[in-house]
Amino acid sequence: SWTQFHNPLIVLPALSPSPKVQGTHPECSIILQLQKREAECLERIRRESQSPALPGQEGCPTDWDGLSCWPALPLGQSRAVACPDILSVFKKSEGLIQRNCTEWGWSLPSPPYHSSCQLETLSSNNDTEAKARGTPGLHFVTMKVLYTCGYSTSLAALLLAIGIFSCFRKLHCTRNSIHIHFFTSFILRGTAVFIKDSVLFSDESIDHCTMSTVTCKAAIAFFQYSVLANFYWLLVEGLYLQTLLLLTFTCDRSYTWGYILVGWGVPMVTVGVWVLTRLHYDDHGCWDDYSSLYWWVIKAPILLAIFVNFLIFLNVTRMLAQKIRCPDLSQSHKQQYMRLTKSTLLLIPLFGVHYVVFALFPEHVGVDARLYFELVLGSYQGFLVALLYCFLNGEVQAEIRRSWGKWQRSMESNVFNLATQDFTA
Repeated sequence: SWTQFHNPLIVLPALSPSPKVQGTHPECSIILQLQKREAECLERIRRESQSPALPGQEGCPTDWDGLSCWPALPLGQSRAVACPDILSVFKKSEGLIQRNCTEWGWSLPSPPYHSSCQLETLSSNNDTEAKARGTPGLHFVTMKVLYTCGYSTSLAALLLAIGIFSCFRKLHCTRNSIHIHFFTSFILRGTAVFIKDSVLFSDESIDHCTMSTVTCKAAIAFFQYSVLANFYWLLVEGLYLQTLLLLTFTCDRSYTWGYILVGWGVPMVTVGVWVLTRLHYDDHGCWDDYSSLYWWVIKAPILLAIFVNFLIFLNVTRMLAQKIRCPDLSQSHKQQYMRLTKSTLLLIPLFGVHYVVFALFPEHVGVDARLYFELVLGSYQGFLVALLYCFLNGEVQAEIRRSWGKWQRSMESNVFNLATQDFTA
């Protein structure tokens, strides 16, 4: 096994890829490279063992020490290798490691890897980082608590908002129907995060880098679908707003099915293509390695949705400025435009800007910033959507006040009737 070598590299036995970044974490890449090199070296050893040694060729056979593959060497000779290139992600590798072929077999590497490759300072650097950021485990535990609270808050707010839109008949319309679908995509996204955590990270003894089960792949596929649906229902919100402005609030209900096909259908097709691609060409791990080229099957449609939404953002801003300046437009129509537009125009840049910025950089750059945006801040986006589209909506507030007043009057009437009955009795 790759973990059994003569001079354990200090950092490797402690490698435990942190939740949510296992696909881009350099430590997973190191482990996978080590396993690949170990397999190649063991295959070489197997072939050599099948060829009988000729007289006078005694020496040391090919050996794998956990980091390097040492080729067969005659007795009494020595060999030196450079520090493995995979260690460069931790520290600049310098120096040579030497091993001798003795009567008792291979000698231990000299100097040790952690000394020759200048990895001794890594522990002190970790101490400094621990003081600045807390221990890595605590760092991710804190982050998990934060995004768990965020998604829980969002789920509660979104369910309440869907209940409000569903219970009040006066709120039943195409606009609010689209809002409900948008809320549902957020609920799926939050649920997918919790499912992903329970499947991938419930057991700390599992090797997250090499874990490859049908359950974990299904959890990742569902997560990718929920993320895609989230972005495409945001696109539908933008398309609907633009349609309202173009058709002056005479939008036909037949458009609703088109919106549903875009919001739920496009993500379904995209994820289906991605799943088939991974099954045939890259079926390893849990499919959460974002460094894979096939990740663009998911990433490209998201970027396309964000780009189209940005164009809609610019066009709607232009159209709104023209309509508000129009003297023939009634004040009620102006208020309708403003009420829906201010919510959607706020959400479009809010949801897309950080994703576009990070998309311009490799996946391993700015991992901490990505984590905070995607997990911590992103977990509260559902709550923000429910707040903008439902709780702060004047029409919703008026309907709730009307129903509350009606209920109060009903209660007062019941109390009065009860008191009257007692008095007459």
